[in-house]
This record gives sequence, C-alpha cells and structure tokens, in this order.
Amino acid sequence: MNEAMKSKLELFVSNTESSKKRFTWQYVMLKRLAALLYAVENKVIDIQRIQECMDLIKKSTGVLSTFRGNSLMILATLLSLVENKEERLTDTLKVYDMLKAEKFRSSDFLVIAAYQIVSNTDPIYYSQAIKRSKAFYDGLKAQHRFITGHDDYIFSVMLGLSNIDIKTGLTQMEQIYQSLKPKFYSRNGVQALSQVLVLGGNASGSESRILELSNTFREKKLRLDRDYTLSSLGVLALLPVGVDTLVNNVIDVYEYLRTKKGFGSWSITKQELLLLSCSLVAYEYIDQANDGIITTAISTSITNIIIAQQAAMIAAISASTAAAASTSN
Repeated sequence: MNEAMKSKLELFVSNTESSKKRFTWQYVMLKRLAALLYAVENKVIDIQRIQECMDLIKKSTGVLSTFRGNSLMILATLLSLVENKEERLTDTLKVYDMLKAEKFRSSDFLVIAAYQIVSNTDPIYYSQAIKRSKAFYDGLKAQHRFITGHDDYIFSVMLGLSNIDIKTGLTQMEQIYQSLKPKFYSRNGVQALSQVLVLGGNASGSESRILELSNTFREKKLRLDRDYTLSSLGVLALLPVGVDTLVNNVIDVYEYLRTKKGFGSWSITKQELLLLSCSLVAYEYIDQANDGIITTAISTSITNIIIAQQAAMIAAISASTAAAASTSN
C-alpha cells in the first residue's frame, strides 16, 4: 500500500471518529458515508458545516418531509461540500417535486436522485433529464416488475443524465442481466450491476472480467457477490487495472481498516467494509482511467453509485429493524 492511500485511509478513519462523536441520532453507516465523502476529496470532515446544512434542510422542509429521513445526513454532507448550498437545496426541492409529478414516489432515494440532477445538469435541461430518467425506470420496471423499486431511482437518474440511448441502454442492461443472472444469487444485485456496466460504456467487454474478479475474491475468502456489493464489482471491472492487483489492493485496504477502532467485526459488517474498501480503491484509480476503459459518466457518477449502495443497505436494515420491533410488540 502506497503512502497516499495510507494517508487517505487514516483521514477516513479520523473523519469517521469525528462524525460518530457528534451525530448521535444518525445511523453509524451514514456517519461512515459522510466520512468517506470527505476523505475521497482529501478533506477533514467539517462537522459544523454539515450540521448547518442539516439545519438548513429542516428549516426548508416540513416535519414529515422525506428530506428529514435517512437522506438528511447524506444530503447535508453533499451540500456541505459545495459553496452555494442554499441555492443547491432550493433547486433540489424543486426538482424533487418535478420528479414526483412524473410519478416517481417519495423516498430517500428520490431525494438523492433530485440532488444528482441539480448537480449534474443545467436548469434548462431538468425536464429533459427527468423524462429520460423516467423512461429508463419504466423500461426497467417493464422488464423486472418485482425487483425494480425505489432503490433503482438513483441509477435511473444517472442513466437519464447520460447520453446513452434509452432503447439501446435498456437492451444492453437486459442482455447483461440475463447473462449474469445464472452466475449470482441476488437478482436485485445483478440488476444494479448491469446498470453500472452500461453507465461505464464498456458493457460488452466487462462480463468475463466480472466473473474473474468475483472468483478471485472468493479464492481469497471474501465475496462481492451479495446484494449490496455486486455493483462494486462493476465499478472495479471498469478500472484500467489488472484483476490480481485490484483484488490485492481491496484486501489490503480491508485488512488495514479492520485493525482500526470502529472497524472491527463487532462494529461493521464484512459486506459494508468490503463496499467501503472497494470505493476507496476505485477512487485511487479513477484518475488513471482513459476513454477506452471508463467514460466520463462513470467517473462523475462513482460517488452516486456508492451512495446508492449504502442507501440500499441502510434501507434494508431500517426495514428489518422496524419489522422486528413490530413483531416484538
């Protein structure tokens, strides 16, 4: 592990510790995500600015607003990293309503999807981006009614913001899905993986690399073939780095973090730590990517892919906790 990576990992660990001390009522996974978003920009987490953005969101929304759910800390962290946070929030609220007018349903995922649109396109193209996003989502829903849901909103918007032809993109995703479905247990994970590969612009040449990466991780006693980590395989597959090098780097990061306070087996699951480790390695190599291997779309969307993975994991845990509480009562 080079010194630059080690320095970034130490920053991530330090940021995590700082966030855990302040945001008492937030899920610890959200705190780690906030710490990661700052670390990948080589910044010390600004707790005060995140709190200011949380207060701004609360001031701008009602008590029952979706913006006050699990998306609160994610959005506040994203806003804290930009200069024009008030304007960005105002536009995000506007686009959120525009998305709902197109029959997207309220959810934490839709909050982040709205922020994506505001952050990645000019206001004159909001309507166009929303209509393309809805077309991608409806196409996915038509192909896979029972596994397409709110957790696909972020990916649908990334596709809507891209220059990928809707019909061609949907066809490619379905081809990848059908090809990889027999190889992996998680249908939902395979759908997310297919979206990442199409976004990456190298879908046709990535499937064999996906399988090679998955098998190599298995040989090392680590698995990225679960619900929330399959899309990480897609990100890694698009990087211009050899399979063994990628796997070894992820394992190095994983094992290094395991030794740190707050990252032991009692504090964080293997799957979440793998997700974070893959993300940190991907950021390390993202600047080395070239047009033949990874497109601008995947470069600018990697943060959103990570957020989509984390948000889906948090949503599943929240639902499981609520169900358990309901049963016990």
